[in-house]
Amino acid sequence: MAHPTLLPEHVDAERLVLPDGVLEHGWVEHRDGVVTAVGRSDAPVPGAYPLLLPGFVDLHCHGGGGASFDGGLDAARTAARTHARHGTTAMLASLVSAPVDVLAEQVRGLAAAIRTGELGPVRGIHLEGPFLSPDHRGAHDPDALTLPTEEAVATLIEAGGGLVRMVTLAPELRGGLEAIEQLAAAGVAAAVGHTDADYALAAEAFARGATVLTHASNAMLPIHHRAPGPIVAALDAPGVALELILDGVHLHDAWARRLLLDAGSRGVLVTDAMAAADARDGAYELGGLIVEVADGTARLVDTGAIAGSTLTMDTAVRRALGVLGLDPVAVASAASCAPATALGLPGGTIAVGGPANLVALDASYEIAAVLSAPTP
Repeated sequence: MAHPTLLPEHVDAERLVLPDGVLEHGWVEHRDGVVTAVGRSDAPVPGAYPLLLPGFVDLHCHGGGGASFDGGLDAARTAARTHARHGTTAMLASLVSAPVDVLAEQVRGLAAAIRTGELGPVRGIHLEGPFLSPDHRGAHDPDALTLPTEEAVATLIEAGGGLVRMVTLAPELRGGLEAIEQLAAAGVAAAVGHTDADYALAAEAFARGATVLTHASNAMLPIHHRAPGPIVAALDAPGVALELILDGVHLHDAWARRLLLDAGSRGVLVTDAMAAADARDGAYELGGLIVEVADGTARLVDTGAIAGSTLTMDTAVRRALGVLGLDPVAVASAASCAPATALGLPGGTIAVGGPANLVALDASYEIAAVLSAPTP
């Protein structure tokens, strides 16, 4: 993918996507990283971008461009730059399961780089594990999984110095519900995922303070008419965000559409991308496990389990618009506003006084230009 051009201080769009609707012949002005005005032209403007959206916000991303966020500072920079080129203007760096002391060291390194602005759009850290169900571990090393003791949770929170923003865990583990309360009290979003929790236990987890369902339908019990499971529990719980990996592999398109429609303003598009996003097929490593990527699908060599995705946010948005047929306001909510709201990340909408995080798409919904406000 070629580097998209940067947006000028006055941006015209055939359709400008705002939180309350699509503005035909809309325009945006910005200065010093802030939106200063939004308006509408009386007639079409030659050269206007076909569609202008708020910058994408990705809560769940392990890497891209051939690099992973657990691979050191240079690798983390590569991964962050890769997703920035694809329209992501705010994101979390996700780490897979590892021994607690190893994870703490990785967190400290990422946190230091985030504070200096070296990782561009990265605004915090997401720990996907190590407090996961062995029966629903997916592409996580079973030897790295452990129980969420108060000490282990505190170690990881403290390592981030306020930059661990989300932790995915299985609430059925001994200490799981208490860990959710501990995370919530520390201002960290607890996400239910890689879990064997049924409807009742998942509902209890959300009542205790969990606010996210990690990649809905993947690595958890499915919906059954007598056992609705954690997906329905999340839909029933006010304020709980549901992540969806919209790559055509993790979810059937019809089910993804249904979930997004039912979740409404709480549906969140994520990439769950591993190193092979915007990179070639071949052999990769994910948390010490060997992954083979073929035709853009990543699977563990030893078990065949799906090992993250090769998705970028612009591809997810393009699929939501062109394949699922969702309206642009709903897509902008799932790709920007809902994830920003879920974790208090910057941007998410195009509004006067807000950060100038903008993505322009062409008529085929391909990236035409990106503007990312400077890191505050």
